[in-house]
Amino acid sequence: MKIPAKGMNPDTLMEMMETFKSRDLDWKSGRVFGFVYDPGREAMEVSKRAYMAFLTENGLDFTSFPSLLKLENDLISMAARHLGGDSDVVGNFSSGGTESIIMAVKAARDFAREHRPHIGQPELILPVTGHAAFHKAAHYLGVNLVAVDVNPATFKADPALVEQAITENTILIVASAPSYAHGVVDPIPQLAAIALKHGIPCHVDACVGGFMLPYFRRLGADFPDFDFTVQGVTSMSMDWHKYAYTAKGASMVLYRNRNLRKNQIFACAEWTGYSIVNTAVQSSKSGGPMAGAWATLHFIGDDGYLEIARNTWEATRQLVAGVEQIDGLRLMTRPDFCMFSFTSDEFSIFKLVDEMNGRGWYIQAQFAFAGSMENAHMSVGANNVGRISAFLKDLKESVAAVRDQPAGDLAAVVQAELAKMDLDNLGDKEIEEMMALVGMESGGSLPAKMADLNEILNAVPPRLKERLLVLYVNDAFSQDA
Repeated sequence: MKIPAKGMNPDTLMEMMETFKSRDLDWKSGRVFGFVYDPGREAMEVSKRAYMAFLTENGLDFTSFPSLLKLENDLISMAARHLGGDSDVVGNFSSGGTESIIMAVKAARDFAREHRPHIGQPELILPVTGHAAFHKAAHYLGVNLVAVDVNPATFKADPALVEQAITENTILIVASAPSYAHGVVDPIPQLAAIALKHGIPCHVDACVGGFMLPYFRRLGADFPDFDFTVQGVTSMSMDWHKYAYTAKGASMVLYRNRNLRKNQIFACAEWTGYSIVNTAVQSSKSGGPMAGAWATLHFIGDDGYLEIARNTWEATRQLVAGVEQIDGLRLMTRPDFCMFSFTSDEFSIFKLVDEMNGRGWYIQAQFAFAGSMENAHMSVGANNVGRISAFLKDLKESVAAVRDQPAGDLAAVVQAELAKMDLDNLGDKEIEEMMALVGMESGGSLPAKMADLNEILNAVPPRLKERLLVLYVNDAFSQDA
């Protein structure tokens, strides 16, 4: 595609762009359990108005745009108070949970460089349920990631195994509130106590749950303490654009004090241009997401969020109870949050996901890994409330529809072939040929029904699965795609 020779009519442009959405998930339907967090029309309109009002203001230089400094400091203050912090807690706004996590790992790494200069190769301890963003942060920042197993029944971090993994090179211990895959809160008081005993920072990843968990607790939910009220917790990440229902991308990374946070900040005066100082990965950035978050929080208010939490928690309880009553399904574990996963020991969970998605719902398939078998994942939000009975009815019917369907044979064939191969020395060409066999042709669209492909990917070792996905995406984002 070339830049058009002449400008186009704005109405025509918008009509064209609307057609691009024809295959997108219909998130407005309330039948999508993931990806989009919809607060309702009024709140979304307020967020959009605020976003557009600050769209052009540039967060690169807060001295030129002091309005953005005001917005960010207000958001820091609200987040700190919401998460049990005192007046010493500091933080910064970021584009999302991944950026917040990258900054927390950078701060821990550079703090260790200053206070423990003997460390040659820094290490980060992460339960296997910890978010993939920590793998990305470790990869980007040259930190070794030490993965530790979790309790096989609850999928919560095991403090004893975490402590056993500590070495003289450990710079950070990570806990989740909650972990994404299973919706459970790690035993953070015990993990933070271990970190404190060994003089190691402890980061709590509350990106998905940090905003709603305090409301659920006010409604009587029972889960471990997870925030700055826990001695030993030194940093936290929390997204606004998930369960605070603000526009993307809006997240926060918080630190117990400035002494740790200063290691997050990057400054450069060693070039011929202006001196740069950045609090996060981005330099130039729109003030829109920050303004949208500030406006949404003020529009909905604490009482509004408590009501959203009440409805969401009740809907989650109904869903969990409904899943437990359907013969052939079982919960992976009992959740602490409004997200959970379930599986089956009797039939292909991937075929069930296809069947439900074919009925106009969206639930997410998750592959087996580290003792967590393949499952269906659900994130319950405000716009799903009111649709629970219809969902459970379709789920029960879908189980009946797929119960006697055989699992695909191709997965077993692929596994047998993989056993003959030297997977560490496969070339890209060989992997691309394998992709074509399983329906992942370069640059092509994925099949409407994903069960057979998911069963194959579920059987593929994680490292090979990563290479398959990298090559597929590398082709998907191209001029001729």
